[in-house]
Amino acid sequence: MPYLTSTATGTATTDLGVGFGVPGYAHPLVAPVEWSELTRPGAPLHWVVLNVSDGPGARPDPHCLEAAGRLRNAGVRVLGHLDVTYGARAFGELVSDAHHYLDWYQVDGFLLDRCPTERTALPEIRRTTGTLRALLGGGHFVLGHGTHPYPGYAETADQLVTFSGPWRDYRWSQVAEWTAEYPPEHFCHFVHGVPRGHLDEALRIARWQGASTIYFTDRTDRGGSAGPWESLPGYWDTLVSRIGTGVSE
Repeated sequence: MPYLTSTATGTATTDLGVGFGVPGYAHPLVAPVEWSELTRPGAPLHWVVLNVSDGPGARPDPHCLEAAGRLRNAGVRVLGHLDVTYGARAFGELVSDAHHYLDWYQVDGFLLDRCPTERTALPEIRRTTGTLRALLGGGHFVLGHGTHPYPGYAETADQLVTFSGPWRDYRWSQVAEWTAEYPPEHFCHFVHGVPRGHLDEALRIARWQGASTIYFTDRTDRGGSAGPWESLPGYWDTLVSRIGTGVSE
C-alpha cells in the first residue's frame, strides 16, 4: 500500500514503542468510566488532554481538578487544550487560557489544536510556543495540525499530530518523507471509526508511517453532533493489550 510521498529523502522506521495520546474525553461527570480507566495500571499513556469547556473554563472545575490530580499522581502527563483556530485566535487569549490551565490544573504542557500548517503562520506559532514554554519553564507541546504541515513546524514543538480523521482516509493515507528525519516519538495519529477487525492493520500503518503516539477508536463524529474522542472505544481492553504486546509485520 502506498504510504509514502516523495517530498524528501529518508527511510521510515518500524522499530518504535507505541503509546496513547488521549485527545480529550468528555467532562468527568459525563464520562467517569473513561477518566478512571486512564489511571488503571498497564495502559501505555504518553499524555492526556484536559479540555474543561472549550479551554480551561471561567473558573476552576472541582471535577476536572480531581481528574487531573489522579492522573498526575499516577505519573501521567496532562496537557491543556488550546484552540488556535488555524491561526485566527488572538495571542493574548491563548496566553490567558494557558495561565488559567497552569494556575488551576498544574498542566504539564499544551495541545495547540487546529494548528495552521502554512509556512506563513509558522512565526506566530513559534512565538506562542516560545512564550508558553517560558511560562511553564519547559513543558510538553503538541501541535494539532491533523495533517502534514510545512516541515519547519517540526522544530517548534515536541510532537506534531500529522493525521486526525476517519479510518476510511487513514487506511489509504500517505506520509511525507521529511518526517523520516525525525524519530517516531515526534508524531501522533488520531483515527476514529476504526472497526475492531482492522485494529492490527491500523497499528501497522502507524508503525510504517513512523508515529509512536496514537489514539484509535470505533466511535465516529456522528455527523458532527459529538466528538469521536469523548468516550472510550468499545475495544479499549483489546487495544491496550495490542499496544502492550506489539504487532508483528
